[in-house]
Amino acid sequence: MINKEKVFGVLKDYLVMTLGALFVTIAWEAFMIPNGMSAGGLMGLCAVIEFATGGAFIASYSYIAINALLIILAVLVFGIGFGFRTLYCIGIQALMLKLFAGFEWIRAVPGNFLYIPENIMIPIIAGVLEAIGVGLAIRKGGSTGGTDIVALIVNKYWPVSLGTMFLITDFIIITSILFLPGRAFGDMMYGYIMMAAYAAVIDFVVVGDRGAVQLLVFSSRQKEIADYICNKMERGVTVLKAIGWYTKQEKDVLLLLMRRNEVPEVTRIIKDLDGKAFMTVNKVGGVYGEGFEEIKAGITRKKKNNGDS
Repeated sequence: MINKEKVFGVLKDYLVMTLGALFVTIAWEAFMIPNGMSAGGLMGLCAVIEFATGGAFIASYSYIAINALLIILAVLVFGIGFGFRTLYCIGIQALMLKLFAGFEWIRAVPGNFLYIPENIMIPIIAGVLEAIGVGLAIRKGGSTGGTDIVALIVNKYWPVSLGTMFLITDFIIITSILFLPGRAFGDMMYGYIMMAAYAAVIDFVVVGDRGAVQLLVFSSRQKEIADYICNKMERGVTVLKAIGWYTKQEKDVLLLLMRRNEVPEVTRIIKDLDGKAFMTVNKVGGVYGEGFEEIKAGITRKKKNNGDS
């Protein structure tokens, strides 16, 4: 019997990935390419190729060719499930790039609705749009290909944020525009502006409310608070022994680690139980272990057995 809920969930995932591809397409075909700008990532490289060939080899062609090699690597690392979704994202992305390349009205150039006279705003808007698009695809188990695949592979084995990986991989691609005739330092800077906007948004889109925070709770009713968090929210609580230096009295401080979207519930219960409670909330770079992310410590290589004990 077909599970309608599961089918609906899969269809929803593919709809979100399609929407993500649309955001990326608009970022490039509406803003960056029509204004002769490039940036990082595979699309940045494809844009440079299009500029270098005078438009004879449009971005969608090189996008498919390069991704054909990268998708093989993605399947080997993440399995056929990831590969199929990524293949879908790449296919729908290439189709949209080819389709939108013929839409004169969508280009952000003088005379069109999306035209922006301030050139510096173009890479900023494009960077945000691409980050949203790529982030939506990643959240649903896919990828728009290119350096996304490289970043995801590294992120799978090492605790390096996606934003950091994109900064590293994009550096060389952005500078490649300087090899084109007539290009100057300012052309390269537009790419860095887009990269900065992209990096600032991508982690937020991918992680969203799943990001982790650390809380320190100071309360005279720490037992009730701890019991609620353990029993109702099924989160662990660590009790730290502390001494208030002003009163010289020993106190118990609760140390909590949880998802960002769980903070409102904790705040509510603390306020209900102890209106005079004091708490701090700090964002953490990553939490690895049971109930959070898988521990990432790199790829362990097997040592050869030479008979040594």
